[in-house]
Amino acid sequence: QVHLVESGGGLVQAGGSLRLSCAASGRFFNTFTMGWFRQAPGKEREFVAAIGWAGSNKYYADSVKGRFTISRENAKNTADLQMNSLKAEDAAVYYCAADQYLSGSYRYPSVYDYWGQGTQVPVSS
Repeated sequence: QVHLVESGGGLVQAGGSLRLSCAASGRFFNTFTMGWFRQAPGKEREFVAAIGWAGSNKYYADSVKGRFTISRENAKNTADLQMNSLKAEDAAVYYCAADQYLSGSYRYPSVYDYWGQGTQVPVSS
């Protein structure tokens, strides 16, 4: 079992930066793929970024590539999402997710077994 808690959300101006953190409790964090997803009102949950268990493989949605950076510290059981040059369209509730065996593509929410409660990121223009 893995329990995930996101933090770091809050109102930010367009062009600004924010760092989200996901703290995981439970064993074997260093064997889990970690993902970040987001969901805006009236829209489906969408993939933002993912990172493999060792931290060397990182994947990004095209819409955030070059602006967002995913990272993890296995010793601290955390996975972070640094968000720079934020745009109005980045406004959403951001969720972190974890899965140990990835039965499918890291881009699909259905693949992940564990989810945090979400943290709100409003962006003012």
